[in-house]
Amino acid sequence: MKTIVVMSGGMDSATLLYYLLDKQHEIKALSIDYGQRHLREIASAKEICSRIGVSIEVIHIPGLFSIEGGGALVDLETDVPEGHYEDESMKATVVPNRNMVFLSIALARCASLGYDAVAYGAHSGDHAIYPDCRPGFAAAMNVVASLCDFAPYSVLCPFVDMSKAEIVLLGQRLKVPYELTWTCYKGDKVPCGKCGACVERAGAFGFAGIKDPVFRGEAGEWR
Repeated sequence: MKTIVVMSGGMDSATLLYYLLDKQHEIKALSIDYGQRHLREIASAKEICSRIGVSIEVIHIPGLFSIEGGGALVDLETDVPEGHYEDESMKATVVPNRNMVFLSIALARCASLGYDAVAYGAHSGDHAIYPDCRPGFAAAMNVVASLCDFAPYSVLCPFVDMSKAEIVLLGQRLKVPYELTWTCYKGDKVPCGKCGACVERAGAFGFAGIKDPVFRGEAGEWR
């Protein structure tokens, strides 16, 4: 199967990339510059793809979400909240309809390139605050993909019922280079260790019983 992977450069999309390669998919990666303050993640996506010889394309839509109500990830005047993903404050990191936009772009490339499917790395830990990471959304987008063009396409979301710790365990087996991934919503050189993304990452490695190759193990200290 020829599949376009929506590649952020984070742990989940990196694991998804390796997972689909292990399943013998022919892969093209797609990263999207949507004006996110953590644009550093795209550099990680490129480095990971370069290491394994996967082609990656970057689409630039930086102005699309940079409007009132776009959320803390695109509005530099809004502070990124700290704490766990399940905290009510984390809703400030929701970028409205982001995954539908990303999947629509990926499906357009899928159609133009003659590919079969697009894939993204939503998982169960995202369900609490991100509506476009829930199983119902993924299933609905799969239906849309089958109807959006002359050929039927698929939306793959194999991690949607998995925890992030389970993804870490899978990634360890697949030898995903987690040291190259970027998770933090705030930093551009050193992860903050306090935002929801950093806290969730630390928790995932902790629950999996695996040492994070980026985190030293003491609060706030990163390699």
